[in-house]
Amino acid sequence: MSDASAPTAVAVLTHIVKSIVDNPDDVTVDEVVDGDQHRLDVRVADGDLGRVIGRRGRTAASIRTVTRAAASKDGVELDIEFLD
Repeated sequence: MSDASAPTAVAVLTHIVKSIVDNPDDVTVDEVVDGDQHRLDVRVADGDLGRVIGRRGRTAASIRTVTRAAASKDGVELDIEFLD
C-alpha cells in the first residue's frame, strides 16, 4: 500500500483493530479506490470478527467514527467494511 491515498486513516484503523483482537498478526487492511469512492476492507482471524463488531455494532461504529476523523486529515471520505 505504498500509494495509499489515506495513509493516516489506514494506520489508525490498523492500530485500533490490532489492539482489540486476539490475533493481531492476522489483521489486514486493504484500501480500495474507485473514482472518488474510498473504502477500507478489514479482515481479521476467525473468531475475532465478533470482537471488532461488538455488541449491537457499537465497537464497529466507534472504529468507523475515529477512522473517518483520521481520514479527514488525509482529505478523503471513506467507508469501512469488516469482512469474514
